[in-house]
Amino acid sequence: MLKIFKTRQNEAGAFIEELDTVEPGAWIVCTAPDEAEIGRAAGIIGIVPEDLRAALDEEERPRMETEEGRTLILIDVPIRIAGEPAGTYSTIPLGIAISDDYILTICLQESLILQDFIAGKVKTFYTFKKTRFLFQILYRNASYYLNFLRQIDKRSTEIEKQLHLSLRNEELILLLNLDKSLVYFSTSLKSNEVVLEKILRFKPVRMFPEDEDLLEDVIIENKQAIEMANIYSNILSGTMNAFASIISNNLNIVMKFLASVTIVLAVPTMIASFFGMNVGIPLSDNPIAFAIIVGISMVISVVLVLVLMKKRML
Repeated sequence: MLKIFKTRQNEAGAFIEELDTVEPGAWIVCTAPDEAEIGRAAGIIGIVPEDLRAALDEEERPRMETEEGRTLILIDVPIRIAGEPAGTYSTIPLGIAISDDYILTICLQESLILQDFIAGKVKTFYTFKKTRFLFQILYRNASYYLNFLRQIDKRSTEIEKQLHLSLRNEELILLLNLDKSLVYFSTSLKSNEVVLEKILRFKPVRMFPEDEDLLEDVIIENKQAIEMANIYSNILSGTMNAFASIISNNLNIVMKFLASVTIVLAVPTMIASFFGMNVGIPLSDNPIAFAIIVGISMVISVVLVLVLMKKRML
């Protein structure tokens, strides 16, 4: 799908309008495009289609390329995984191509980051201010990472409360999913950091002083997200190890208890089997033989229970 947007201005202020044709200063949005749309977008921006296809490869790593006045930047953006439990996230590449007249974004699926710009949720956003627009996308991306990290932390706290009550494997699996999300975030954020540092160092696009300030803010936000991802990942790993040990210990306690109960119950069974044999044995003619046998069994069982309790096996 290929859409074209451009910022218009009237007496009420600036607003974004969807266009049918391309105009200078427009923003071209490619979402899961087919080959025809890739070819059209590549022709508009002036780059080879292969460069745009790189943004559609889930395994593509963030990078920056500059050639003949055109810049292509690939970053990783966070996404929610549909159909998975709450707090399960991953990352996919987002391509941003800038030429003299246009800015283009290309992604495998609709991104919440870009939807915010289309919906007018971002202030001082203009499609024709391409450098500022680029840094606003990068800043919004870092902000979404921070937001999703907070949601992961909140979700992990909820699962920990459930673990205190149930200690089931299901909760540990949910924590494992959260840990995987943190690994994806940490890896992508570090890769994005390299791209941001290269942009600041080499300045592939024309930047004004306020643009440099915004880029520095983006780098700070990205570093904060990296620190949060590392902290949450360490906490979550420690929590998973602790609860896994608790579950294993509880299983050992249950098995020890059942083994002790089996030993205690084996004594009356063994005594009863002796007296149940079809041979001559003591007390066979005694009218209260049953009571004596039961009494002996109970005494031995009580003694065994006391011994096991003293050894803390019951």
